[in-house]
Amino acid sequence: MEVVTKIAPIILALIMLGLGLGLKIENFMRVLKTPKDFFVGFFSQLIILPLVAYLLIIILKTPPEIAIGVMIIAAAPGGVTSNILTKFANGDVALSITLTAIISLISIITVPLIIFTSADLFGITNISENISMTGIALKMFLVVTVPVALGMIIRKFAENFVNSKIRIFEKLNLVLFIIFFIAAFYEERENFIDFLMQAGFIALILNITMMIVAYYLGKIFASGIKQQKCIALECGLQNGTLAIFVSTQIFGTNIVYITPTAAYALIMYITGFIFVFLLKNKV
Repeated sequence: MEVVTKIAPIILALIMLGLGLGLKIENFMRVLKTPKDFFVGFFSQLIILPLVAYLLIIILKTPPEIAIGVMIIAAAPGGVTSNILTKFANGDVALSITLTAIISLISIITVPLIIFTSADLFGITNISENISMTGIALKMFLVVTVPVALGMIIRKFAENFVNSKIRIFEKLNLVLFIIFFIAAFYEERENFIDFLMQAGFIALILNITMMIVAYYLGKIFASGIKQQKCIALECGLQNGTLAIFVSTQIFGTNIVYITPTAAYALIMYITGFIFVFLLKNKV
């Protein structure tokens, strides 16, 4: 995973820069205007998703090394892909962007907290003494928060240019993730089947379970079907690049901890497109 560990911070920073280019202050003000929809999505992704992951780990008696990998992907915020698929599904794109942006920004606190707490629960002790929750938060700040802020500043001073190119930036974000995923796949192609054998089942169950749970939570508490679609996709499509970045920062190139992320990243696209196909025309 040497190539992947080197390009992960760069790809992640570029993806987050692209996210920032698509943001305005109004995206954050949306929380005040329609707080109910935001908090349903926020609660589903930040609280329910890690809890569902933890319960599945206990029920399926998942080995600790795979379990911590599952918690890493569960702790990760939604990726920009969720915004694109929400658009394809005729969901609430503005809500999707707001959830992705805010949860990504606070992930510098929530991700290390969830991961280090999970490591204690699972008895994972091979975390380097040089790695701390504060250290991981600082590294995430540099590759997540700073690029998002920079993207917003660029948009502020070159809004007409950014607006005219925004679809290109969105497509570029998707291309960057695909490049990253292909690089990871190629480098570990000989172990890929093992990845799916070891972590594919729990990744699939987590992904499907969480999209269903989030969809019906949205049905009960959110404003309508567009918001349901959005919340379900936000909870099903995680930022795999960020998850791999964090994993390699904590556990180095030990591939077993990255296995659930690789499996989940493959599975979530398949289930995500199926979800979009099934619910695209539902109004």
